[in-house]
Amino acid sequence: MSNEAATATTAAEVTPEAEALPHGLGVSLPHADARAKTEGTFPYAADLWAEGLLWAAVLRSPHAHARIVNIDTTHAREMPGVRAVITHEDVPGTPRHGRGTPDRPVFASEVVRHHGEPIAAVAADHPDTARMAAAAVIVEYEVLDPVTDPERAFEAEPLHPDGNLIRHIPLHHGDPSAVGEVVVEGQYRIGRQDPAPIGAEAGLAVPRPDGGVELYLGSTDPHTDRNTAAACYGLSPDRVKIVVTGVPGATADREDQGFQLPLGLLALKTGCPVKLTATREESFLGHTHRHPTLLRYRHHADAEGKLVKVEAQILLDGGAYADTSADALAAAVSFACGPYVVPNAFIEGWAVRTNNPPSGHVRGEGAMQVCAAYEAQMDKLAKKLGLDPAELRLRNALATGDVLPIGQTVTCPAPVAELLQAVRDFPLPALPKDTPEEDWLLPGGPEGAGEPGAVRRGVGYGLGMVHMLGAEGADEVSTATVKVHDGVATVLCAAVETGQGFTTLARQIVQETLGIEEVHVAPVDTDQPPAGAGCRGRHTWVSGGAVERAAKMVRTQLLQPLAHKFGMSTELLQITDGKITSYDGVLSTTVTEAMEGKELWATAQCRPHPTEPLSASGQGDAFVGLAFCAIRAVVDVDIELGSVRVVELALAQDVGRILNPAQLEARIEAGVTQGIGIALTENLRTPRGLVRHPDLTGYALPTALDAPDLQIVKLVEERDVVAPFGAKSVSAVPVVTAPAAIASAVRAATGRPVNRLPIRPQAAVVTDR
Repeated sequence: MSNEAATATTAAEVTPEAEALPHGLGVSLPHADARAKTEGTFPYAADLWAEGLLWAAVLRSPHAHARIVNIDTTHAREMPGVRAVITHEDVPGTPRHGRGTPDRPVFASEVVRHHGEPIAAVAADHPDTARMAAAAVIVEYEVLDPVTDPERAFEAEPLHPDGNLIRHIPLHHGDPSAVGEVVVEGQYRIGRQDPAPIGAEAGLAVPRPDGGVELYLGSTDPHTDRNTAAACYGLSPDRVKIVVTGVPGATADREDQGFQLPLGLLALKTGCPVKLTATREESFLGHTHRHPTLLRYRHHADAEGKLVKVEAQILLDGGAYADTSADALAAAVSFACGPYVVPNAFIEGWAVRTNNPPSGHVRGEGAMQVCAAYEAQMDKLAKKLGLDPAELRLRNALATGDVLPIGQTVTCPAPVAELLQAVRDFPLPALPKDTPEEDWLLPGGPEGAGEPGAVRRGVGYGLGMVHMLGAEGADEVSTATVKVHDGVATVLCAAVETGQGFTTLARQIVQETLGIEEVHVAPVDTDQPPAGAGCRGRHTWVSGGAVERAAKMVRTQLLQPLAHKFGMSTELLQITDGKITSYDGVLSTTVTEAMEGKELWATAQCRPHPTEPLSASGQGDAFVGLAFCAIRAVVDVDIELGSVRVVELALAQDVGRILNPAQLEARIEAGVTQGIGIALTENLRTPRGLVRHPDLTGYALPTALDAPDLQIVKLVEERDVVAPFGAKSVSAVPVVTAPAAIASAVRAATGRPVNRLPIRPQAAVVTDR
């Protein structure tokens, strides 16, 4: 496959229709690839093709925990059409990989640690042949008892050479002897959510004449993936290239590197291009999931409802391998008290290995789990004190200048009280009629068999917070180049477009800075400098900042000759609507005229201010920035059947600055919908470590009928001065907040404790009415 072909699959083309629209920051410039995706012509990774293509298949373990006695590939190798069969013995380089902590083997060799772990891979001339050959690999197992309860992991035999404990964080803040007049306790469980990407994982590996390999993947962090692949293949990084092809949506780092790595090994072994397209079942078994979590809380407050102390124990199930569990635990412990002022906090957090499927980075990891728990505690506290739940939250709301339990001062805008007041004061939706006009208005929908007389309405609140960018000393840096030639600008930046709108934002930045309408964003590959992973609002902040700096450098190159000619500084010139004018009106020309015959370019980096790891007592300036959200949920609950319908979500969020109104609204809607799934439907069940129903029939995603009316009541534009453009990430914090608000509303409707997510029907049934 040629580089030109890859370019055709990923370039952000600007249509004539887009050029005619308003441009620059603050307008709803449409996605460059929106038309192609709408018409079904956008080529995804699964659409890739190359001459002489072979097909790959992976054999995965049917057991959650087993010792591998023997692997016999003889029958698979002898099948007609099979070109290669590889196992752990065929990995020439570093056998371990993994995001965050590299502790996962490419292929299991001695022990299988989770259901679906790769054992072998096959390349054949037809996909059916490859699958049959993979099934023909004979593996002799000695099945072992799996450790699936994370509480058992502390005393169980080590499941991994690195032990069962991934990380322990004891946070100590304030006076341990402090006691409140009112105390409430609770235990909470959060289930396992799957990222459920729109398209399953797919990729193509093409061997190079120099003995290297090119990987065409839907990667969101190509440079990290390249370095991992090179180490696995025993090659230098310059002999491995990753070209990012059409990414079918991604909730952060959804790619399974264990899925990617066999591709290159098979291509190097056969000397042919090799393609692998995962089935939905393989996708469920391969990639990481949200951490199932057990939380125990005790809140102390005075008689007026002011929080005195929070005590908590948080246990994250990291599954078989560590991945990003250490980062998720840091977020969970740091935000365990929520966006509230808590003078004394004592939090114990653990992340452990089990024989469950690996857990990793999913939007709002760590923060989402604790939000559900601390908001349940606030509801309990309000009920015990006889206070309105919103009023109790207002009395404790965090603000700029307050100190987090980790000892870090909140220096960014934190309009928590303003957000909560906005949703509290927003008019409530009208009550349904005694006999709804449409059956689908009943909880459970047309087939729910519910009766209007059994429906109770509840109103609940959720306040959530997340951190932006990496944390605890992570080096967050991105590089971008802006080139201008013949009145056309091109942006080169390895920030992957995963649906978050970066390519659109990059175009808007250049249009705003240089006054050039036609802007192209080049396809991403590892020949470009790294830009990092596409998560936690990184590319809006870091990559967008790099594009802005590069564009400003080009702007200076463009304006300097004019400023020199008229004896003034470049600061006295401005570019507006494609025209360059001076402050006094003496100079007036168009950007096109000023650019005639010139080719300008500049490269710049953006690196936010540094952070530091949490100390042994859980203290430190660990985060670059924070984002906050308030949601009021209105639900209808059939208290006989336990079915729940979310009627309305009223949302207020601090966004820093709105860069693209339509994109921002879409990101909020997507985050809220994902949160509804966490609250009501999504739970990947793994009895004895075995993934049950790994498909989109058994795993219930929310549909359009589950999506409620979303009222975006207020977007607070108080710019964060340390962020480029002053903008904040917007998609993760609604994911974090929506489940807590929905659970709060179900508690209000039923009077039941609702201490588990997703909410099971039996938790919403009222028997003593």
